[in-house]
Amino acid sequence: MTTRAITVGVATLGCRLNQVESQEMLGLVEAQGFRPVAGAERAEVYVVNTCTVTGRADVSDRQLIRRITRERPGALVVVTGCWAQTDPQAVARIPGVDLVLGNQEKYRLPELVAALLAQRPEHQAVDGRGPEIRVAPIAEARSVPAAPLARVAGRSRAFVKIQDGCQHRCAFCIVPAARGASRSQDPEVVLDRVRALIEAGHGEITLTGVDLGHYGWDLLPRTTLAVLLRQLAEVAGLRWLRLSSILPAYVTADLLEVITGSPRVAPHLHLPLQSGSDRVLRLMRRPYNTRMYRTLVERLARDLPDLGLGADLIVGHPGESEADFAETRALVSGLPFSYLHVFSYSDRKGTESTRLTDRVPAQTIRARSAALRQLGREKALAFRQRMLGRTHEALVLEARDRATGLLSGLTANYVEVLFDGPDRLARRFVPVTITDCRPEGTFGRLEGSIA
Repeated sequence: MTTRAITVGVATLGCRLNQVESQEMLGLVEAQGFRPVAGAERAEVYVVNTCTVTGRADVSDRQLIRRITRERPGALVVVTGCWAQTDPQAVARIPGVDLVLGNQEKYRLPELVAALLAQRPEHQAVDGRGPEIRVAPIAEARSVPAAPLARVAGRSRAFVKIQDGCQHRCAFCIVPAARGASRSQDPEVVLDRVRALIEAGHGEITLTGVDLGHYGWDLLPRTTLAVLLRQLAEVAGLRWLRLSSILPAYVTADLLEVITGSPRVAPHLHLPLQSGSDRVLRLMRRPYNTRMYRTLVERLARDLPDLGLGADLIVGHPGESEADFAETRALVSGLPFSYLHVFSYSDRKGTESTRLTDRVPAQTIRARSAALRQLGREKALAFRQRMLGRTHEALVLEARDRATGLLSGLTANYVEVLFDGPDRLARRFVPVTITDCRPEGTFGRLEGSIA
């Protein structure tokens, strides 16, 4: 498609799924003769994969795009992702943007970039036209495109996108407008991708999606996430299988049996909570209540004593009272979380919550967010301290810790441990004894004779 190796760099904002899709775009351009670049190496084409989950995310999108256009004059700038999907005209108004792609159109990146380069020699717009916009209605999306693996990934951990879109319409959430309806990847495509990653040296695989628990409902014949997990657990060479995030309403008895019973499924789950008040959960239109959530977590903690458990929380949703926040704090305090992701509420265009009038003052939101983040730090430290003196298997990451220069390893229950050791251990699973836990990190000692 191209006569020379045009260089392409991808910058990613937002969620894990965006990071996976950025790797997929690199695989696509590489397969068509472009040369992906990373780090400080300059590129001729820059792709910005945006997020729009919060108002702050939109600000970050704009800042990154403007920085690239300022620091890389003459480069072709492509903007895609969720902000590009939901507000392409706002993206197109940023000076220096050449091409705006929706979330489905990003899989046509090589074709569309090549066409634009052919029209604009030396990356200059010769006719004064604004950027080209290729954004189709996301509601029309019916499939999950597959992409080749990128050889430039350079990561210890591997992620596989098995699902996209969401069937729910939570009052605060713009994701359905950015991602469309739930749709699943064919199980054979998933299995082939996992086998290829294992062959490339990845022993841990994380399954990603927007509405992961809905996997398989749209396929013919219909299947489930539990069935897929059982199939993946049989793949030779797989050590750990993780789920990125799943709504508690989707954790069926069958799925619970696989999660708690399979030695291949890592004892780590991320269960979005958002609020510990049933009244606020109803305002949010969440498909569960606190009783359901607590019952599930207590069952998981009983069956998986070393469970690493994370949750998302939204602070300051319209209508959240002091009593509601107190209920959230009490529920979080009483459950065995190992980390929390705390978000301050922000209006998202077109969502139901924007029409609610009982607003929480910004100062109150900041104070409540700070309180939950502090609680999260305390629970994280307490969880890690319970690991002291015990030996855990850890996946050694490729990048050393910047502050200490030590190796960094990730345990099955999602704790990052720093320890001394040689670079050749990257991507390997090694035994590490936890020797020290501090607010700033967890430290360990490499055990045994590592060949």
